[in-house]
Amino acid sequence: MGPSAAEHRRRGPVSSARNATLRLIVFSAGLAVGMSWLVPPVSARTAPRAAGKPVPSAHDVEKSRQLVKDRAADIGRTKAELAQADGELDGLNAAAEAAVERYNGERLKLERSQQNYRDMQQRLAEATRRVEEAQDELAAFAARVYQDNTGYDRVSSAISGRGGPQGFMDRAGMVEVLAGQRTAMVRRVEASKTVADVFRRQAQAALQDQTAATKSAEDAKGRAQAAVAAQQASIHRIADRKRALEKRLGEAQARADRLARERERALEARAARKARAGLKTANVARRGAVVARAALEWLGTPYSWGGGTSEGPSLGVDQGAGTVGFDCSGLSMYAWSKAGVLLDHWTGTQWTSGPHVPVDRLRPGDLVFFATDTSNPDTIHHVGVYIGGGRMVEAPYTGARVRISSIRRSDLIGATRPAG
Repeated sequence: MGPSAAEHRRRGPVSSARNATLRLIVFSAGLAVGMSWLVPPVSARTAPRAAGKPVPSAHDVEKSRQLVKDRAADIGRTKAELAQADGELDGLNAAAEAAVERYNGERLKLERSQQNYRDMQQRLAEATRRVEEAQDELAAFAARVYQDNTGYDRVSSAISGRGGPQGFMDRAGMVEVLAGQRTAMVRRVEASKTVADVFRRQAQAALQDQTAATKSAEDAKGRAQAAVAAQQASIHRIADRKRALEKRLGEAQARADRLARERERALEARAARKARAGLKTANVARRGAVVARAALEWLGTPYSWGGGTSEGPSLGVDQGAGTVGFDCSGLSMYAWSKAGVLLDHWTGTQWTSGPHVPVDRLRPGDLVFFATDTSNPDTIHHVGVYIGGGRMVEAPYTGARVRISSIRRSDLIGATRPAG
């Protein structure tokens, strides 16, 4: 029963691609049973090579890959340098923070020293004012004494003064008492002034010392901050160099990938030509030729996990849910269905679908299998369709496309020629 209209719509892009591929097939004159279209012609993407562009040699590819490794090593060294610089910056930042805090502390002490100095200046000014007041009072007192006739002419004052001799004695005694009080007060003021002056000198010395300490702390802060700025600039330079190296690495990687792709395409084309030549000259069974031809028709088809039916590419499952294509056993199932042999979509039963064939007796169409343990068929994980010349058509892995590859791999476990 043919596919539904919905299936035709779903497979439309793939069918169109297949038809386009078939239209490009070049028929070779004289080859029996249509063997000439076993392999599609070299695609348009290989046209530059046909026009005379040299095929990259294995040495060219290896040289480009070595350049990628060298560029990657440069980036690795730059990353290490950047990490070291970042670590040093952390230390410098900590030192700068400590210097800033030390400066903040010294500045606070300076403000207090300045306040203490201003306070001592005020105390000294107050003491000076009090001395001057005392001196003024003494001067006024002396004037009053003179006016009260207790001055120099004591005899005249005692005889003719108020109250006579007794009044003179009373006044003289009071003068002595007052004079003693004024003298004591002046001495106290002078002592206070002396003490205040000592404190002022101490405050001034402390202010000078604190000013010097603050200046030193400020200088240290400036040096620490300058070191941080210089390290940050160094990190920026290293980061710029790293970005430049990453750009060069990307360019080298792109060139290496391009050369590898060009070489792979050239090898695929060469392998396809060899496959055609081998299939032309070999007495290959028609069924195997049909299988090989069916597999070769889908070169370039995307790998799709779980994809492929006996009708052609299909949407896969899980990882392949959004991709129309084949996985490895889906491609071999499709190819053998064209020869009238229905296989399961599983390498396990495909391995037992016919007799096992020695590798040195392989024919086009045989299925070659690969396992993680070449002594245990239960570990088979991949299958390809043999096309001759030690080559196979395979759907390799997610992200790749159906391609021609060598069967000479360390995980080759054997081959089967399906029967039906």
